[in-house]
Amino acid sequence: MTSTAWTRVARLPATARFSLPIAAGRQASWPTPEEPMPTYRSPKKWQTRWIMLFTCFSTSSRREADADVLDEAASGEDEAVAGAGVLWQDGRCASCLTGQGRGGRREGPQGPPRSRSIRTTVIQRSPPMTDTTQATAPHTVPGLDPVEAERVVDALQGRLHALNDLALTLKHVHWNVVGPHFIAVHEMIDPQVDAVREMADSTAERMAALGGVPIGTPGALVAGRTWDDYEVGRADAVAHLGALDLVYTGVIEDHRAAMKTAGDIDPVTEDMLIGQSAKLEQFQWFVRAHLESGSGRLSTSGARTLSEAAGQAVRASAGGA
Repeated sequence: MTSTAWTRVARLPATARFSLPIAAGRQASWPTPEEPMPTYRSPKKWQTRWIMLFTCFSTSSRREADADVLDEAASGEDEAVAGAGVLWQDGRCASCLTGQGRGGRREGPQGPPRSRSIRTTVIQRSPPMTDTTQATAPHTVPGLDPVEAERVVDALQGRLHALNDLALTLKHVHWNVVGPHFIAVHEMIDPQVDAVREMADSTAERMAALGGVPIGTPGALVAGRTWDDYEVGRADAVAHLGALDLVYTGVIEDHRAAMKTAGDIDPVTEDMLIGQSAKLEQFQWFVRAHLESGSGRLSTSGARTLSEAAGQAVRASAGGA
C-alpha cells in the first residue's frame, strides 16, 4: 500500500477509533476529530474502500483461527469414527481439519498449511453373538450347583430358540392363510402367538435367574436351531394347518426332553416347562381338530416334511369334500 493511499484510508471518522494490524507490519491510529476529512467525488468510493480494508483484515483473522484449530487437533487426543467413508473428529470432519475438504487446500499469506498427521481409531462391527455359554454368572439360585445350573441353562436356550421361532411362524401363518376357512384359522392363531411369546419371556427370565445369558438374536436363532425353516407361503388354511401340526410335534417333543433334563436337577424349571407343554399340546389339539377324520385318523399321518404334511392335508380335505 503506498503512502498516499495509506494517508487517505487513515483519515476516517473518529467514531471508528481503534487500531488494526497492517499487512506491512505497521499499526495506525485513527485521526482525531480536528483533522480534516478528505474530499471524494462520490461517497460510494469511500464505502467501497472501507469494505475492502475490513475484508482484508477479516480474512487474515480467519486464517489465524483456522491455524489454531489445526494446532489444537494435532496436539490433543484424537477420537475418530469411520462411517460412510468420512472420518469425524471432535464433531468436525477430519478432512476439513487437514484442508482436504470439498474446497481442497487453501494457501494463505504464509504459504501452504503445514503437514499434520491425525491419529484415527476405526470402530469395527462385532460378529453376531452365537455362544450361549459366554459371560455366565459365577452364581446361581440357592441350593443348586453352578455346574448343574449350566446344563439347565443350555437346555433352556434351545427352548428359547424354538419358542421365538414358533411365534414368528405362527404370525407368518396368520398373515398368509387364505381359503374358505380363512377367518377361523386367522383368528385362532393370534392368541397362540401371544401365549408363545409369554413362554419365551418366562424361559429367558428363568435362564437369567439361573445365572445364564439368554440370547434371543436372529443370528443366534438361525445358527442354533436344528430344524428347517417354515416353507409354506400363501396357501389354503388346510395346508397351513397340516404344516403346523408337524411344527408343534417337533416343539413339544423337544420340550419333553428338556423336562427330563431339568427334572433331575431343578424342579422349578421342570414345572415351568410342564406348564408350557400343556399349552402347546392344547394348541396342537386345536390344529389337529381340522385335520382329523370321523374315525380319528390324522391327514398328516406319516408325513416327514412340512410340504408333505401340507399336501396330504389338502388331498384329504379335497377327497372328503
